[in-house]
Amino acid sequence: MPSSVRRSLAIAALATLSGPLAAETRIVITAPEETAGQTLNTSILDQAALAPLRYRSSDTASLLRELPGVSLRSAGGVSSLPAIRGLADDRLRIKVDGMDLVSACPNHMNSPLSYLDPTAVARVEVYAGVTPVSVGGDSIGGTIVVESAPAQFAAPGQTRVTGEAGAFYRSNGDARGAHIAATVAGAHASFTYTGAGTEADNYDAGDAFKPAGPAAVGRGWLDGDEVGSSAYKAINQAGRLALRRDGHLLELKYAHQHIPYEGFPNQRMDLTDNESDQVNIAYTGQYGWGELKTRIYHDATDHRMNFGDDKQFRYGDAPGMPMASEGRNTGAALSAAMPLTDTGTLRVGSEYQRYRLDDWWSPSGSGMMMAPGTFWNINDGQRDRYAVFGEWESRWSAQWQGLLGVRHETVRMDTGPAAGYSMMYAADANAFNSRSHDKTDHNWDATALARFTPDARQTFELGLAQKTRSPNLHERYTWSTLAMAAVMNNFVGDGNGYVGNLDLDPEVARTVSLAADWHDAAQARWNIRLSPYYTRVEDYIDARCLGTCTARQFNVLQYDNASARLYGVDLSGSVRLGSTPDFGDFALRGVVNYVDGKNRDTGDDLYNIMPLDVRLTLTQSLGSWSNALESEWVARKDEVSEVRNETETAGYNLIHLRSAYQWRQVRLDAGVENLLDKGYALPLGGAYLGQGGTMSINGIPWGTAVAGPGRSFYVAVNYSF
Repeated sequence: MPSSVRRSLAIAALATLSGPLAAETRIVITAPEETAGQTLNTSILDQAALAPLRYRSSDTASLLRELPGVSLRSAGGVSSLPAIRGLADDRLRIKVDGMDLVSACPNHMNSPLSYLDPTAVARVEVYAGVTPVSVGGDSIGGTIVVESAPAQFAAPGQTRVTGEAGAFYRSNGDARGAHIAATVAGAHASFTYTGAGTEADNYDAGDAFKPAGPAAVGRGWLDGDEVGSSAYKAINQAGRLALRRDGHLLELKYAHQHIPYEGFPNQRMDLTDNESDQVNIAYTGQYGWGELKTRIYHDATDHRMNFGDDKQFRYGDAPGMPMASEGRNTGAALSAAMPLTDTGTLRVGSEYQRYRLDDWWSPSGSGMMMAPGTFWNINDGQRDRYAVFGEWESRWSAQWQGLLGVRHETVRMDTGPAAGYSMMYAADANAFNSRSHDKTDHNWDATALARFTPDARQTFELGLAQKTRSPNLHERYTWSTLAMAAVMNNFVGDGNGYVGNLDLDPEVARTVSLAADWHDAAQARWNIRLSPYYTRVEDYIDARCLGTCTARQFNVLQYDNASARLYGVDLSGSVRLGSTPDFGDFALRGVVNYVDGKNRDTGDDLYNIMPLDVRLTLTQSLGSWSNALESEWVARKDEVSEVRNETETAGYNLIHLRSAYQWRQVRLDAGVENLLDKGYALPLGGAYLGQGGTMSINGIPWGTAVAGPGRSFYVAVNYSF
């Protein structure tokens, strides 16, 4: 090898093997008086922290991967479901640009964070455990707030044009994409357009986790390491008009999303089309007494599913199984923040959400299993929320401050009559239709938090909370016990079939959370944060066997209330190791997460609880270069849900390398995920259902977990103007 080539490779390797604090995820710690309602368990990602994260994945939820207490439940390529301290999906409140988005799909394929491309995210706030009532509601696990970039304006008498454009490529799955953003602004008006597109083929695991062969009858070939049904394509566009004058800001945003296809390796169906249109109007006004915020939004989602390219399509004379959902989500919010004293702020507000869902499956073929009528899974589903809250945040002294809040929500739910394809479904439909479907829940949340800062080097916090969540429409109103229909109602990815329960009560979680933060006086060189917690959930919505269940296969289950408990600890920290003129600044940071969940009534382990995981990152920066070497350890998962026949997974260790270079307005990112091409199973990946005859409950083998991605090289470029 020529010496010049060796030198070039050595320089590239050195740039990649080291890594910077600035180029990696950083948790921004903001004083409570600067951002209202924060606790020590609040993590924030700002634009600088998000910049190196946007191109590793097209899944917006992946931006949260390195935050304390957060894990990801696998789904499609742009639709992971974040979990906070073991609680996920609808147990979290997820707000996207102030909107409470709802998944219209019985498999929760169109999860809330899937509606925003990673390149459009400008700020993320994650509230773990004890959550202020002003950002909580209808959730028991925590809150995730995701925001796009704020409106920009020009100086008086000037016009400002700004924007950016970027593109990326990832080798695993041949993933590629591009985005653009442009703003034209004056002193009082601003218009912004954003657009992004991404697509990928199936990704490859680190090794063969299944036999090679035809994906299904009449389908193409899949290698042993190819994860079937993991391809996707997504297009997002948005336009925003903002008007500003004398402390008042009015914003009107329209967003459109089109996902032509998205495979799901842990579901029996795939997304074959998803169209969403959103209108979001927000007002913020500064008055002599404080701040007033209002918002009105509407989301219309049309969602379609069928068997994708890697799953058997034809069953007898039935060409597939077309499934459709239409969700209509309208919301409004009004809140005020009033600094009544020099040391205390009162926040009050009210919220309203009106959600309507139709979920139907058109007939296919001539057999009674899927014909001749239309199957109404949810017919005119209705879920309305009415909420009010009050919250007092105050500083009692130089060392003490506190937060007290109360929230009440009324949740009213109803649905129309059920209907099956044929008389095969008549008994279940008649039993469901003979009962009243109208349900009204009155839910109370309360939060009390005290923070003690004895000196500049340490802070301690104690939080208590009660949080309540009502069941979603599919948990209460899905009705068919026949296996073929039941397996289509599953948003946890375990391969089982699920039946709703009209008698479900709301979940009520009571949490005690401690937090201790030690750091240097300037909060610049090192910090350690320890956060143990305990949560008991009354009427936790778990599952029970419906009829006869058999080990080591998929079964039909029914949602049922139980008493549950979760406890664990989050540990995070960072330290600056030193600096030299030749090699720059070095730092080390780490995150350790542990959670344990148990059904107190049955003694069974809760489903999809992340095992102990540790992430250590060595970072280095020198001038415009920033680089990182990251090691990720995950323990063996052997505490699994018996009622669901959850699969155990082995422990593993992954190594990632990352590098970034900033040159004027151009930023280059490159790296390698899973450097050693390790084969491993995803602990929260669920059952592998990515190929074969998935319509039959046990037409595919039980016991294979979804495999994680193998080695992937990525490169991205972004130009700002």
